[in-house]
Amino acid sequence: MTEVQARVNAKDDWGPLSALPGNPLMWVLIGSELAVFGGALIGYAGARARDPAGFAADQDQLSRLAGLINTAVLLTSGLFAALANVAAHESRRAAARFWLGLAGSLGVVFLVVKAREYGVELAAGHDLDSSPFFTLYFLVTGFHALHVVLGLVILLLVAHFDSPDNIETGTAFWHMVDLVWILVFPSFYLLR
Repeated sequence: MTEVQARVNAKDDWGPLSALPGNPLMWVLIGSELAVFGGALIGYAGARARDPAGFAADQDQLSRLAGLINTAVLLTSGLFAALANVAAHESRRAAARFWLGLAGSLGVVFLVVKAREYGVELAAGHDLDSSPFFTLYFLVTGFHALHVVLGLVILLLVAHFDSPDNIETGTAFWHMVDLVWILVFPSFYLLR
């Protein structure tokens, strides 16, 4: 091995991150985003513990059906992202793009349902200043919606630059968005 090859290989060595699928930098981003959402949900749990009755009353104002629909939409979208990843690794570029398109389309559906839900809440007089529950609800779910938008941009980019590594990296981010929603949905909509 030449000295140049050794430097290139050393530069590509991310230690334990090297074994993860996709680009290791995406896993650094995913880890940091999970830490942020984890902190937000811990803060939510602490605020809820101080006012369980107020949080329960405000929680009853949310549409559990909208939350459930969005859960089904994101989980199905995650399945389509996984199928895109499989297709990419099988060198089926058209199929990979098709599945990425379906995953992204369901991401748009998620945003439409969430926007309608926000519209209903705002029309009912609930906003960032209504109560601690609604402050946290709008901040956490809004931050998640921002990640859905970023995920859509990433899916669009990896559909265009459709190497298996790129698709694996992009779908890893999309799965993080799914995972976060799986934690946000029961926290805000279901848990008492």
